[in-house]
Amino acid sequence: MDFAPAHNYVSPVQKLISQVGSSSGKVSQEQVVQLVAQALPTDDYRNKRVLLIVPDHTRTAPVGLLFKTIFAQIGGVTKELDVLTALGTHPPMSETAICERLEISLGDRRARFGKVRFFNHEWDNPAALQEIGTLTAAEVSELTKGLFALDVPVEINRLVFHYDQVIIVGPVFPHEVVGFSGGNKYLFPGVGGPKILNFFHWLGAVVTNPMIIGNKWTPVRKVVDRAGALLDVSKRCFAMVVAPDKSLAGLYFGSPETAWDAASELSKQVHIIYKDKPFQTVLSKMPPMYDDLWVAGKGMYKLEPVVADGGELIIYAPHIHEISVTHGRIIEEIGYHCRDYFLKQWDQFKHYPWGVLAHSTHVRGIGSFENSIEKCRITVTLATGIPEATCKNNNLGYRDPKIIREEDFINRESEGLLFVPKAGEMLYHLKQPPNWAGGGT
Repeated sequence: MDFAPAHNYVSPVQKLISQVGSSSGKVSQEQVVQLVAQALPTDDYRNKRVLLIVPDHTRTAPVGLLFKTIFAQIGGVTKELDVLTALGTHPPMSETAICERLEISLGDRRARFGKVRFFNHEWDNPAALQEIGTLTAAEVSELTKGLFALDVPVEINRLVFHYDQVIIVGPVFPHEVVGFSGGNKYLFPGVGGPKILNFFHWLGAVVTNPMIIGNKWTPVRKVVDRAGALLDVSKRCFAMVVAPDKSLAGLYFGSPETAWDAASELSKQVHIIYKDKPFQTVLSKMPPMYDDLWVAGKGMYKLEPVVADGGELIIYAPHIHEISVTHGRIIEEIGYHCRDYFLKQWDQFKHYPWGVLAHSTHVRGIGSFENSIEKCRITVTLATGIPEATCKNNNLGYRDPKIIREEDFINRESEGLLFVPKAGEMLYHLKQPPNWAGGGT
């Protein structure tokens, strides 16, 4: 199911200017150059300060192609053209890592792109943030259909106020917290502060991943877009839809709201795989770009809908040795549990960061908590470099990754086994959603 559209809650600052792409076609480099030229007339940017906001390494997209094309189009006339990495709460990236994200060499960075400054978002540094307003309890109640009613201060990286225009450059995929990523999500949580971040992540957890992921007009999307409307800075967005083979299937330019709206329609066609029946065991292999469980949890989020009741989801990632570089200590205090485990013991857990509680529930999945007994719908097992004792202490299963044989899972769907060789971005759904998937709210 999808939540009702809510176009009335925010007025887009600009209509969709230009677009190219289809579910069956590929966007060529020439088309990208043409679209950028149409979207960013050189004379409009003369002596302007422009900030590009881009994702970190945990998102597959030809960010480098867009960066270099934008630089070629306006870099010679702008007063400043800088890059801010939308980390959310992820660890900062080194200059080398940012160059890799932008697909440029260190030599090019110091020569051709020498005037471009690189910034990492600092979500946990109050001095780096500026409050831009508050979502009132009445607004929050309206946007969440009464699930919450509290004032939520909205903070953002103060760098954005140094520039004449902010241009978001990032992909759109199904997403466990907001429904589909992209658009204003690169502001919140991308370059936002912890108060708004913690609130809407927990909102998504309360609604539950199966009710959020792959739906457009979710309560979280409404909150994120309302927060974006508080930012009184010129905003534009290049929203990309990336095919499974990493080619560019679609590119949309406009306001963050309109570009995202169009891109998410194509993402529905490109990024969702439908299966006839659920699987008893799913082997979810995570690529190296997911370097701790905090981000590799996507191997659960995108596949939870097709795991049978009582089944097992295995996050297979021998390269991962940490639960979370940033939040590991807190996660190990609370463990991984279903939503109701926290809701029914709220006084015990409400003081923890809500975003961390949300991550816990998303990884553990749907379940119940009655008479002090937690019953989760499926087993979530780690086959990683995280020790067995750590897995068990955090309410997760363990398998030795050295004895996992991928060939034991390949081409065995008829037997109830599913192998996903690059999990984390493609969403798997059942053609007929199960009853439990509708019980999140």
